[in-house]
Amino acid sequence: MNLKIDFKKVMELLKGTDLLLLGLTLALSIFGTIMVSSATFDAETGALFSRDSKVMILAAILGVTASMVISAIDYDIILKLWPVVAAGSVFLMLMLFPFGVSPDARSDAFSWFRIGSLYFQPSEIVKIGFIITFAFHLSKVKNNISDIKHVFLLCMHAAIPILLVILTGDMGSALIFMCMFIGMMFAAGLNWLYFPAGALIVLVASPVIWFKIFDDIQRNRILALFRPEEYTNEIYQQNQALAAIKEGGLFGMGLFNGKYTQTPNAIPEAENDMIFSAVCEETGFIGALILISLFILLAVKIVSVGKRSKNFAALMMCYGVMFMIIAQAAINIGMCTRLLPVIGITLPFISAGGSSTVCLFLAMGLILSIYRSSKELRYEDYRFSRMTK
Repeated sequence: MNLKIDFKKVMELLKGTDLLLLGLTLALSIFGTIMVSSATFDAETGALFSRDSKVMILAAILGVTASMVISAIDYDIILKLWPVVAAGSVFLMLMLFPFGVSPDARSDAFSWFRIGSLYFQPSEIVKIGFIITFAFHLSKVKNNISDIKHVFLLCMHAAIPILLVILTGDMGSALIFMCMFIGMMFAAGLNWLYFPAGALIVLVASPVIWFKIFDDIQRNRILALFRPEEYTNEIYQQNQALAAIKEGGLFGMGLFNGKYTQTPNAIPEAENDMIFSAVCEETGFIGALILISLFILLAVKIVSVGKRSKNFAALMMCYGVMFMIIAQAAINIGMCTRLLPVIGITLPFISAGGSSTVCLFLAMGLILSIYRSSKELRYEDYRFSRMTK
């Protein structure tokens, strides 16, 4: 088979790509791969790239490729496929009940599929599906979004993935879905009175949530924040992470030189949930500040793409992706600094995890598609052409 690359089409594809957005995501991904390599470095073998860092490199390559393909598809096509996206998302979550497994580090949840030696967490791609379907739903009711009927239906829409994720034991992902739901409703212009009303409902329901939904592990992790001397096992991971953060100081101890990061099991899950502690210890306050700045710049860029699109559904998708990334980053940092309980939230693009990285790049593909459409470019020979409005 003769494969021939049309460089003219490749250049046209790049011309319509938001290079700043792509550059920010690549910078975060490279930063993450370096930190995971350091957090999993084996001094005995001297191997620079561990299995986790190799998976991240492969995931980034696959993710960037997929994002470029998605960027070449008009987002209107994706939005109009919302029934397929919704059905596929529910199907993936339902398949966890007979086939879901629990990795060694997360015995409290069966939220992964095992494929050979790799694990895939379907809730990561379901987040993208929710952003697409919820943005479409919001666009259909935008003029009457505050009507009680529409608010109820929107709440039911969000409740489906949230409940499915909770039933698999993944409370962390459920919280991210909640953040996306609340953020997108706010961005869509929902009457502000609904938000304190919702907070009041959660407050009234808190005893049920505490005793019937949370398990002993989750309750103890919350209590450990307030009574660390009584819950030494539950707070140990966070105490070690906080000690590493303090050790880093202003400039850090240098890559592959962290006292805690380079000691095996000194910080449980240093390459995953606690990766921010490794960032702080080895690159210091300056490195952490650069990382947080990259997240802020990425968030601002994503929203700016949505606002330039002049399309409500596209704007809502951009807000959804932005809230997903910022919520995960804020919660992960809160976990590492002992401000929030450990709930299994990874740091986007930084923590080890192939499925998370690939799905984040898929989300970036949606944003790039919106950007390309807002440029009003037309390509006669594009395989994926814009639909006629």
